[in-house]
Amino acid sequence: MPTISVLLVEDHTVVREGIRNLLELESDIRITGEARDGRQAVALAAELRPDVILMDIAMPNLNGLAATRQILAREPSAKVLILSAHSDDAYVEGAASAGALGFLLKDTSAHEVCRAIRVVHRGATFCSPGVAKRLKHLRKQQVGRRRSSPTRAGLLTPRESEVLQLIAEGKANKETAAELGISIKTVEKHRSSLMGKLDIHDTAGLTRFALSEGIVEEIVRLTIV
Repeated sequence: MPTISVLLVEDHTVVREGIRNLLELESDIRITGEARDGRQAVALAAELRPDVILMDIAMPNLNGLAATRQILAREPSAKVLILSAHSDDAYVEGAASAGALGFLLKDTSAHEVCRAIRVVHRGATFCSPGVAKRLKHLRKQQVGRRRSSPTRAGLLTPRESEVLQLIAEGKANKETAAELGISIKTVEKHRSSLMGKLDIHDTAGLTRFALSEGIVEEIVRLTIV
C-alpha cells in the first residue's frame, strides 16, 4: 500500500500534536509537514506538495478557507480535507466554494479521519454524516451561483480578504502591513477598497461581516463594541 503524505494545518499545538500522534499509528500515512496558520500552509503546500492537506478553518492571519483557495489556485490538483469544530452553513458553504474534497468535524473518530484521508487521496469526497447532505446540496448550487450575481465576499481579492481578516482580529494598519509585508499606505488602499465593495464603513461592521462569512471565529465578537 503506497504511503500518503499529509500536511497537517492546525493553530492549536495540543490539538495538532494529538492528531499527529494518531495519524502516525497508521502505516500508510506520513506527516510531512505542519503549519500553524493558513499563510504557512500555503507556503508549505507549494514546497512539500503533499498528497492530502488536513486543514483547520478558524486560524489567525489567514483562515483555512482562504488558504485552501490560494493553494488550489496555484495547484488545482491539490486535495484538501477540512477538519473543523464548526459546522455552520457559512463554514460548510465556504469549504464547498473553496474546493475542499472533504469536511470532517473534530468530534470524528480517529478511524474516520484516517478513512477520510484515504478516500480524499483517491480524489473522492468524504464528509461527516451531519455535513454530507448539506455539502452535496451546496455544491449543486455553485454553478447557478456563479451565473448569478456574486456574493459580496466573492467581490474581494485574496489580498483584500487577508486584510479583512486581520482587521477583524483587531490588527492596526501598522500591524497588518508588517504581517503581510506591504506598506501602510497599501493596507489603507486595500481597506478603502474592501469597504467600498462591501458598503461597510466602520471596523465593527467589517468584523461582523467577517464573522457572518466564517472568515474569523466566534471569539472575535468580544472585540465588537
